[in-house]
Amino acid sequence: MKVAIGGPLKLAFRPWVEGLENVPAEGPAILASNHLSFSDSFFLPAVLDRKVTFIAKAEYFTTPGVKGRLTAAFFKGVGQLPVDRSGARGAGEAAIRSGIEVLERGELFGIYPEGTRSPDGRLYRGKPGGLARVALATGAPVIPVAMIDTEKIQPPGQVRPKLMRPGIRIGRPLDFTRYQGMEHDRFVLRAVTDEVMYEIMKLSGQEYVDIYATAMKRQLTEAAKAEKEAEKAAKAALARAEKEQAEKLRAAMEQPGRERTERRSGP
Repeated sequence: MKVAIGGPLKLAFRPWVEGLENVPAEGPAILASNHLSFSDSFFLPAVLDRKVTFIAKAEYFTTPGVKGRLTAAFFKGVGQLPVDRSGARGAGEAAIRSGIEVLERGELFGIYPEGTRSPDGRLYRGKPGGLARVALATGAPVIPVAMIDTEKIQPPGQVRPKLMRPGIRIGRPLDFTRYQGMEHDRFVLRAVTDEVMYEIMKLSGQEYVDIYATAMKRQLTEAAKAEKEAEKAAKAALARAEKEQAEKLRAAMEQPGRERTERRSGP
């Protein structure tokens, strides 16, 4: 990762970084970041000397064929950890177990509290299950991280990335050991998560939206579907109206001919 991807990535995009001193040289820590782009998981490890382990869906590691093997090798190489989402409680429990294992080895664990990429560049409500439970179960410090402008490098639908300088701001470690042993208290989990999200918001300067990003994505999908259906209905109504107008025009043009025929055939 550091040689094959990290070096060229830094050379091509020249990301600027603030707060590198806040990442400990050794020992476990959680890097909790906003999530703007697929490339976030590459830019952040590229600027750090230490390995950062993120979680990724298990399908990236189990797809058959040559492409599947290459994909699996790539994600293993960049420090991604497969998470099986088929369990009783899905990816949440798997992510928690994976995070605890990484931290118990004294390594850095990367996580996106929003749970998914931001659909519009704003910062969304953090999900309390993964981040807070891992932090309280291990006592590891949480380091807030803000990715800046990474979504502008390769917007959805754009094949070629735009060469520009993204930024990374790393905040001071947050200590939540005062809550240890309370990882099953939902109010404590929410308080821990909200404190981390507030620090990320200050670092990133993003507008905060107090709903989950997944809910916003559903709303956008439903709105796009409704708009498409409305457009389809409008086109159908226009086609019917044009057909009716054409039939009226044809009938009006045929009317004089019928009247002349009726007069010639009269008594």
